[in-house]
Amino acid sequence: MNVELLTQMANDIGHFFAAEARREDAVAGIAGHIQRYWEPRMRRQILAHLSAGGAGLDELVREALGRVTAPPLPAAPAGQSVVGAPKQSAL
Repeated sequence: MNVELLTQMANDIGHFFAAEARREDAVAGIAGHIQRYWEPRMRRQILAHLSAGGAGLDELVREALGRVTAPPLPAAPAGQSVVGAPKQSAL
């Protein structure tokens, strides 16, 4: 998925939860929503974007993403690679 779209989606979720009276509730709400409703590939991609600097992500969303976990990449059948998996060099 396009990282700009994921950033926009995450920020939209952040804007919704920003109305919470306590910052902690907003951060927990954003993190919980992304953890529950975003598919694993989306979570991995937005977390990779955050690790690369997170251009365009709002401060509240950045804080919430610190609480989101990305599941491990699925194991590929023998002889095949998993899309999105880091390439390993053959030494």
